Amino acid sequence: MKLFGLLALSVSLLLGAVDINTADKKELMTLNGVGEKKAEMILAQRATNCFTNVDALSQVKGIGQKFIEKNRENLTASACKKK
Repeated sequence: MKLFGLLALSVSLLLGAVDINTADKKELMTLNGVGEKKAEMILAQRATNCFTNVDALSQVKGIGQKFIEKNRENLTASACKKK
């Protein structure tokens, strides 16, 4: 079952980018350089302020332009929904 889940995540990365405003922890962890702790930090930041664009990820401690550029092709930011 775990293998199937990993395969499904891999296929989703090949077919589309990870939306930083809707992705869950496992999806975020498929990005290069994102582990459990960094994924949790992204989710915590998103809980208070959604990301208006991919570059807004730099608001998360430990994520800089180098990380964003390395992952840019695999990232997208959907429109923010009002709470």
